[in-house]
Amino acid sequence: MPRPAPLLPSGRVAVAAPSSAALDPADAEAGLAALRTRGLAVEAATVAGGAVGYLAGADGARADALNTLLRRDDLDAVVCLRGGYGLLRILDRIDYNAARAHRPLVVGYSDVTALHLALYARAGLAGVSGPMVAPDWPDLDAETEAAFWRVVGGAAGYDLAGPGAERLAPLQDGEAEGVLLGGNLALTAALVGTPYLPALDGAILFLEDVGEPPYRIDGLLARLRLAGVLGRLGGLVFGQFTGAAPPADRPSLSVDEVLAHYSTFVDGPVATGLVYGHVPRKVTVPIGVRAHLAVEGGAAALTVLDPVTA
Repeated sequence: MPRPAPLLPSGRVAVAAPSSAALDPADAEAGLAALRTRGLAVEAATVAGGAVGYLAGADGARADALNTLLRRDDLDAVVCLRGGYGLLRILDRIDYNAARAHRPLVVGYSDVTALHLALYARAGLAGVSGPMVAPDWPDLDAETEAAFWRVVGGAAGYDLAGPGAERLAPLQDGEAEGVLLGGNLALTAALVGTPYLPALDGAILFLEDVGEPPYRIDGLLARLRLAGVLGRLGGLVFGQFTGAAPPADRPSLSVDEVLAHYSTFVDGPVATGLVYGHVPRKVTVPIGVRAHLAVEGGAAALTVLDPVTA
């Protein structure tokens, strides 16, 4: 399938809020200003009716606002305001035909994982798991920003190292080449059994999460194992699991112990330590492109083979 066009600092972007609204309107304004200072032409899409609880708007209003952007051909990218909650509620309202026809570059992470995976499953659309407007762009460091522009500009043939050149750590030896898919663990697990999870046979899956203690991470990975997902993967890469400390007054496995346990159900290479997730400094990860994962001799490398834009 044709890929989205590259996003350059002189491009035109729309900011969508398909999940939650900004926790503080000042954060949204600071993020919009940060994008504009890079040279981007930026417009903020409005959600009719305003916020509803932890949602940026009613389900129909958020879906309508997103679909309006997916149907346009004058945008270089749709950058999500923030994650939070809500995309699972509107996956069956999205205009996948428009996404397939216009092929917008959708940028976001966290709750946006559901949108990325659904767009790939239903429209063959690649995307970018990268910094969002309210939580990230106001304070984006130079290395994280450089990683973003590299991906959206159409780079290929590079290793996904952290912003500080942090390397992956090996968990299980092997070598695999496959489509790079993933994002947030909880959202990926929530799509199991729905038509919005892509076929993961031979894929290289990357996962992260926030605010989930080890027993919850264990349960989410168990769901992927029991659904046969882990056994069909070509390879697996774990990112950051932040806010995952177990209750101090209860016995617990560590997050590392949980990840090591579920690595054994993958018939291929497994690595950990990708600097990606709910952290200020992070790598931007393309979704829906070929990648190569090699784990051997105490070293691990994830190489992006194809550009996400063209």
